Amino acid sequence: MPGEPGVTGLEAYLRGNYVETLALFPAVTMLMLLAFVVHNDQYIRPDQKRTMRWVILAVFSLIVQNLLEYHLAEGEVKWLGRTLTSIYGYSIRPVILILFMRIVEPRKRFGAAWALAGVNAAVSLTALFSRICFWIGEDNHYHGGPLSDMCLTVSVILLFWLFGLSVHMFAPNRRKEAWVPVLALVLIVFAILMDDNVGGMAQPVSYLTISVTICSVAYYIWLHLQFVREHEQALHAEQRIQIMMTQIQPHFLFNTIATIRALCRRDADKAGEVAEKFGDYLRQNLDSLNIVGLIPFKKELEHTKIYAEIEMVRFENIRVEWDIQDDRFNLPPLTLQPLVENAIRHGVRIREEGIVRVSSHARDGAHEIEVWDNGKGFDVSRIRESDGSHIGLRNVEERIRTMCGGKLKIESTIGEGTRVTMTIPGREEKET
Repeated sequence: MPGEPGVTGLEAYLRGNYVETLALFPAVTMLMLLAFVVHNDQYIRPDQKRTMRWVILAVFSLIVQNLLEYHLAEGEVKWLGRTLTSIYGYSIRPVILILFMRIVEPRKRFGAAWALAGVNAAVSLTALFSRICFWIGEDNHYHGGPLSDMCLTVSVILLFWLFGLSVHMFAPNRRKEAWVPVLALVLIVFAILMDDNVGGMAQPVSYLTISVTICSVAYYIWLHLQFVREHEQALHAEQRIQIMMTQIQPHFLFNTIATIRALCRRDADKAGEVAEKFGDYLRQNLDSLNIVGLIPFKKELEHTKIYAEIEMVRFENIRVEWDIQDDRFNLPPLTLQPLVENAIRHGVRIREEGIVRVSSHARDGAHEIEVWDNGKGFDVSRIRESDGSHIGLRNVEERIRTMCGGKLKIESTIGEGTRVTMTIPGREEKET
């Protein structure tokens, strides 16, 4: 207590205001840590960081408003102070919801939402000269007027709006992080119900203020989940570039150009035909870099046939056969072509009559693509080695597993040949 030996003024204040300190400490500490982390975060975008700073400032001001209102409600009548703090509390709550909306959809300005917040603030300001919204009576108690529910009405409208934006996040590629804003909304609604039922009790900080403090942290976590997803997409893009580069090896470029040059001397028409196919092959490889999801199997099949036709011109001892009975499904780009390329490059070239057979059919609700060759075969147990001989197979296996839940089965006998079976789970055909 004041005057007690060894007790400072701060300690005396904390002892005398135990409940208030207990209520404020977690919320203020959480905001301070959040402000520090946001300030030092190098991963979220500048506009997101700016919005988070405004959120922190607005929530901190709401805590201060709650504390002032708690103190002003005690003792003698403080009409002006109570009126101003109540006006600010009514005005800032919709603003915080709009800032949350800006976090979910940073590209939108939400002009209509700001207009609603402005109308709400204007109605609250009428408390300075009328009783249409609320007034502070001679007993220092709050009294609601005809428009006392304006703040609640606007907040509910904004909550539904925010809920709609959050549900939109449940797109297939965002489903894993969309639960964060939805749970934050549930917490806000729960806090409003708690304030309605126990709001008459003396408490320095309302349940709603505590909930929006927690939601500020939740939305920051959500921003980082967004960063993780975008980072994964960047890694997939980089992987697509690496895959494309493995498909356009220098030796294939040079050898195809050499083949075209040789054909020009003895068969100009054939040379033109191969040059046209080679151009289509290169263009489709480059186009694959811009594709994020799956593509129709027919498109991948067309690309693979172009590659096979070029190789059959270069190597007259090989033949590629096709048995396509199922083609109405999607798969990752550059998945069938590497299998055929692997069969030709590492399998059938040594044969006097090398055969590669590509077949597809539906089986047990799934789509199976099989690439068989009568080549030299290889030791399947060595496929995980870090050398470059089987990088195409490893890339295909990883991408069909991560992008569409498929699997790759490899069977090979040295001296006899190889069979690679790619299984794609059945699902509705979707345009990419």
